[in-house]
Amino acid sequence: MRYRSVMAPSPLDRVRAICTALPGVTERPSHGEAAWFAANGRQFASFADRHHDDRSAVWCAAAPGAQEQLMEADPGRFFRPPYVGVRGWLGIWLDGRKTDWGRTALLLGEAHEIVSARRGRDA
Repeated sequence: MRYRSVMAPSPLDRVRAICTALPGVTERPSHGEAAWFAANGRQFASFADRHHDDRSAVWCAAAPGAQEQLMEADPGRFFRPPYVGVRGWLGIWLDGRKTDWGRTALLLGEAHEIVSARRGRDA
């Protein structure tokens, strides 16, 4: 009898599936990591595989005030990412505690909507 090993998708595979299911999204590397861009060419999310630490995460655009609110409510799951955190982007840990993939998908969808509403690269 043969047994097939079934491995769970990696965090990158799951983030990729969520992001590429959104309308008009393209994926390309940015600063050595997978990143996703809205149809207007603006980036809305980036994977962070052990960037500045030993954890995997996704960084995404967030509504004004959401970063602070989410970090305060659940600092074990949300954080201010380097570089883009000063612009209000949100970091979501994808390891350690059990990842809430439904909420992660919702936040990535919101990031896509926020960035899609901006015009071109000058917004």
